[in-house]
Amino acid sequence: MKTIAVLALAAGLLAAAPPQQFKLNFDHLAAKASDSVDISLPAPMLRLAAKFLDSDDADEAKVKKLVANIDGVYIRHFEFKADNVWTQSDIEGIRGQLRSPEWARIVGVNSDSGSGNTEIYLRIVDGKTSGVAIIATESREFTVINIAGNIDLDDLAALGGHFDIPKIKIPKDKK
Repeated sequence: MKTIAVLALAAGLLAAAPPQQFKLNFDHLAAKASDSVDISLPAPMLRLAAKFLDSDDADEAKVKKLVANIDGVYIRHFEFKADNVWTQSDIEGIRGQLRSPEWARIVGVNSDSGSGNTEIYLRIVDGKTSGVAIIATESREFTVINIAGNIDLDDLAALGGHFDIPKIKIPKDKK
């Protein structure tokens, strides 16, 4: 569950426009999972939640601004009691939706030690980031995050600490 927190922050970037929102039907995994998370926050729900943020607070005002451009956040996370319940075809079903000139894989971390694999994709249209996709797996976990909408990556960290997304501090010299 530790990876979902980091992934949820990045996940807030993908949304609901048809070219951006993925088909995330993992009913077969949900049936086998010991724990599962299914979050679907389309734009109207995000806007409603943002209304409860304080515009006079600088951090919350940044979040309101960022959320205004996000079309949706969709997260599917599964934990299993046994290793490798999910299959490579589950991952390929998502990767197949990311094979287009607009999507680019920017991070790929593969571990032979069993600590997991993570892939991060950005959707770039007219030079602007309009979506983020994250696939993270461990032997007993499977997570897909899809965030759609126009996103300023510098503003993304502002989502930390809101909407159950953990606050992540990025040192200024590391940006």
